[in-house]
Amino acid sequence: MGLCLTLVPVTAQTVYDAAKIADKDLNATARFVGMGGAMSALGGDISTIGTNPAGIGIYRSHDVMTSFSLSSFATDADYMGTKKSADKLRGSFDNLGFVLSTKIGNKTALRYVNFGFNYHKAKSFYGNMEMGGSLGNLSQSYYMAWQAGGIEGWGSNAYTDVNIGWLSALGYDGWLITDITTDRTDTPFLDDDGNQISDVNGNPLYRTPGVYYGLYDNGTANFHSEQRGGIEQYDFNVSFNIKDRVYLGLTVGVSSVDYNKYTIYGESYDNGEYYSLTSDNQIVGAGFDVKLGAIIRPFEYSPLRVGLAIHTPTFYSLDYKTRAYVESSLYDPVTGQNEPAQVATENIVDGDMIREFQLRTPWLFNFSLGYTIGNSWALGAEYEYQNYSSMNFSDPQGFSDSFGYENSTTAMLKGVHTFRAGLEYKVIPQFAIRAGYNYRSALFNKDAFKDLPLNSIQTDTDFSNTQALNNYTVGIGYRGSMFYADLAYKFTNCKSEFYPFVNMNEVGDVLEIASPELTKVTDRRSQVLLTLGMRF
Repeated sequence: MGLCLTLVPVTAQTVYDAAKIADKDLNATARFVGMGGAMSALGGDISTIGTNPAGIGIYRSHDVMTSFSLSSFATDADYMGTKKSADKLRGSFDNLGFVLSTKIGNKTALRYVNFGFNYHKAKSFYGNMEMGGSLGNLSQSYYMAWQAGGIEGWGSNAYTDVNIGWLSALGYDGWLITDITTDRTDTPFLDDDGNQISDVNGNPLYRTPGVYYGLYDNGTANFHSEQRGGIEQYDFNVSFNIKDRVYLGLTVGVSSVDYNKYTIYGESYDNGEYYSLTSDNQIVGAGFDVKLGAIIRPFEYSPLRVGLAIHTPTFYSLDYKTRAYVESSLYDPVTGQNEPAQVATENIVDGDMIREFQLRTPWLFNFSLGYTIGNSWALGAEYEYQNYSSMNFSDPQGFSDSFGYENSTTAMLKGVHTFRAGLEYKVIPQFAIRAGYNYRSALFNKDAFKDLPLNSIQTDTDFSNTQALNNYTVGIGYRGSMFYADLAYKFTNCKSEFYPFVNMNEVGDVLEIASPELTKVTDRRSQVLLTLGMRF
């Protein structure tokens, strides 16, 4: 049984969670992927139901298909010359859809009305990562002290107190920060009015990581993360063919989110002491969006097609579930003994802490071109834009006031540009070869960092600023009188800058940010997709 606090402003999620949910993979039918996803103006593939809904209007027969894939995930992390790698292999069921094509007539303005449905795996969160190395004079415990320094007092149970962040509470219970010191030159914890903060027993609280057990320097970090789950999308479409020159489409999409992140972060020191913090987080829920699209042949006898599409934001209702565990082997200044501390939040709040919230992703705008040369060549190109900084958090009733701090941090995100290009060549009418390229620009400003609110229940302090993403694709396809099969290969490469935490210090009106040296991370994914289908 979990403890659910939904009517109070306990914060959890960050812009890093929001960006991960808003971002989508290039994953659909093998033909669509083989052409780099550049089929929004060409149409005639079930996957365009999710990019330009008018693409379903190109169909002139019924269609049913399904897709499977096998993926290899690899992550390389380089922290100051210390390199670690993680590799995994997994299979996936990626797509199941159908199109019902209804002919109205040859002489009427409305030639076809088509209906479509498609399920596909829109996002995979799957991946592992490890990093480690010397921290110098930095420590995650300073972040705990920073968060504790902003609270206005300690209650009888810090883990259910809506004014106290879990990171500071775990640091306090694990002797990583303490209220007992023999060195009064330590920096005191002060509230916003400059008053000394005390614990529940009236003892003055000090920023004291390192006073008793040498956390000031010579610390070594060790980080391990596992991410699982994905976003499944269900699209329902109606589309129209008007005089074989104008195609219009409407798609209503429903998305299901299941994101799991498990991290262990630890620090060890020259004197043999150590601590580790385990965070186990999950975001689950559902959302919906609406997509509108049009494809136009501007010249009657020209094979050129121009596509336009707009996607509303996806309106998500989500649950953030978390539990954390800290273990330390550090000197207890009360008893003068080494007494390992072990604190598990699930024993304190009786399971997971659950926080309900709503997320609104950005609008999406798509412009595409398609061109065919005889019956042999098909060329596609398109551009998409989303302003990620426009994302918005709100409470279950739809009010954003209690998420003012989180919404202010969306400025760390920026407008995202996506380019796609692809081609298909039919060697013979039954056999085609394909190639494509897909580019997505960086999601975060270069100086973005994970800024947990003072009362956040989130305890994983790591973050990764992803850079541009590149997809390279090739494919082949067979078309019989009814049966068809497509095979595609996709290679994805994305670099990012990873940090296990930041240290913050307010000097006057200036907030100084310090962090360990960046960890250079390269994520690679190789995916083979197979689509089997019938047209009749």
